[in-house]
Amino acid sequence: MKNLSQIIRIVTVAPVIAFLMLLILFLQNAALFGSPVHFLLAILFLTIFPLLAYPLQPFFKKYKGKGREGQRALAINFAVAGYIGGCLSAIFWDAPKSVRIIYLTYLLSGVLILLSTKLLHFKASGHACGVAGPCAFLLYFGEPLGFFGIPILALAWLSSLSMKRHTAAQLLGGTLIPIIALGIVISI
Repeated sequence: MKNLSQIIRIVTVAPVIAFLMLLILFLQNAALFGSPVHFLLAILFLTIFPLLAYPLQPFFKKYKGKGREGQRALAINFAVAGYIGGCLSAIFWDAPKSVRIIYLTYLLSGVLILLSTKLLHFKASGHACGVAGPCAFLLYFGEPLGFFGIPILALAWLSSLSMKRHTAAQLLGGTLIPIIALGIVISI
């Protein structure tokens, strides 16, 4: 069971799910991106950039030799840098509103997870956030495939609980954060 849980956690990391979400949106309604350039930039900032933290960890003295916790910390930094880069690219290259909504929601979700951890001392699950957010985007943009994300989210929850990476409350917090962030972003 532990091996299956590890595999589920690996294939449901936020950048992988973000890539699937972006690909589905592009294939179903490319107009959401305005041009293929914005689609490719979204892949760069939301998937490739965050994933680079793992192979690059040995080159960062602060994170070298710190194992999984070092990888996680560096991955969070790379992800936030990607979200900021995405927001800046959307502004400078006049991305469509839908692309700006995606980047701003990712950025706000990251900020809310940080605030939850630092101010409330509650470690909301970034893993659950990274699965729930793309599901919410797909549904918001009218793509019923978002409903298929619910069993994927359930598997991510079960694997996290089985491996004792998070409590149910932390997973619920991580699941709610991107939904709340999306609600805030679309209301402004």
